Amino acid sequence: MSVPGLIIAAPASGTGKTTVMLGLLRALSEDGLTVQPFKSGPDYIDPAFHRAACGRSSFNLDSWAMDGELLDAIAAEAAGADMVLAEGSMGLYDGVASNGASGNGASAEMARRMGWPVVLVLDVSGQAQSAAATALGFKSLDPHLPFAGVILNRVASPRHERLVRKGMEAVGIPVLGALPRRGDLTLPERHLGLVQAVEHPDLDRAIADYAAFLRAHADLDAIRRAARRIPVPADRVESRLPVPPAQRIAIARDAAFSFIYPHLVEGWRRAGAEILPFSPLANEAPASHADCVWLPGGYPELHAGKLAAAGTFLSGLRNHAETRAVHGECGGYMVLGEALIDKAGVAHRMAGLLGLVTSHAERKMHLGYRLAELLSPISGIPVGTRLCGHEFHYSTIVEQRDAPLARVTDANGDAVAETGSRRGHVTGTFFHMIAPLNSRGAA
Repeated sequence: MSVPGLIIAAPASGTGKTTVMLGLLRALSEDGLTVQPFKSGPDYIDPAFHRAACGRSSFNLDSWAMDGELLDAIAAEAAGADMVLAEGSMGLYDGVASNGASGNGASAEMARRMGWPVVLVLDVSGQAQSAAATALGFKSLDPHLPFAGVILNRVASPRHERLVRKGMEAVGIPVLGALPRRGDLTLPERHLGLVQAVEHPDLDRAIADYAAFLRAHADLDAIRRAARRIPVPADRVESRLPVPPAQRIAIARDAAFSFIYPHLVEGWRRAGAEILPFSPLANEAPASHADCVWLPGGYPELHAGKLAAAGTFLSGLRNHAETRAVHGECGGYMVLGEALIDKAGVAHRMAGLLGLVTSHAERKMHLGYRLAELLSPISGIPVGTRLCGHEFHYSTIVEQRDAPLARVTDANGDAVAETGSRRGHVTGTFFHMIAPLNSRGAA
């Protein structure tokens, strides 16, 4: 079985590739195709937009954090689809230093591995024929990179488009679309990226507008012809997906807690775990019969006052922690602490299950891959397990009084100060788990 695929990439963030991705997903779906979306790299916001655009769950593919078997298992989600569209992260070649034992996480690496030709979304504002030099550089830097062509974005006028096309023609690069400048087709953003899909006031209408825009200004037939078929395993191999940390897992899920990688939850479910969602913002307690409570990351700093007042949620969390596992990632970790200081400098009392105080007022960006060796179990994940993850937040630790949860290093092997915390049945980390290290080798 094989499915034709493309990867939508760009020279840098902010060039419009998400708009193109969503517009293509919806337009191709409207044409009757079943399109399987993927996200290259450690982004946990975009997959929800992909699902809204085409009605099919999107999954992350990460060449740094995932070994080949896990990548293949996730790619098998394309079985039964007519086409694959994967969205890149950052710039096409942007990744981390690789020591040969693992990948560097760049979208270009994923394109090479999967055989998906690259459609480069190129912001041509402020240039004309010179844009061809940029496109040629991205095509030629890696001679093994499959390259389909470019979609020109933010074109100022018909004359501008003609000049840019002339440059592309001179170097033999196909132009698959030319999108006029439209300031009304941007998605709202905040400090960690796009405002979440669940918070968008009229997301379906926005995506429909993107589809109409792409249909009017891109050659959908040429884009479909540019896709390359890749082998897809006929059978999903659930054993390759990460195993669940417990049999019954209560997962917080709302606008404050939504940053968890889809392949994890899907893998847990297929392994037989019962997933029990609940909403802290709705003042819901985790299920009383859950074996483990999992608080994903998200935006608790935007809802700190409401969470501090959610007595049913907090008391249920504390009762559970007396006898069973509770784990928090990033924002969830902050909520397990004693206090969360918001952007205005106001301290809000949290669950008090860890001796942790964090501040969003003292902003400092923490960003990058993490490799952690557990010094204590996370629910059913045993001591000594090595986990690959990713950290992205602006909060700082003001106070931390518990034992470290793990030895944590970055992608270069340098020690990271944010080691996580453990106290009784409660654990927390600032990094989001992607996968166990398994046999991938040292990161």
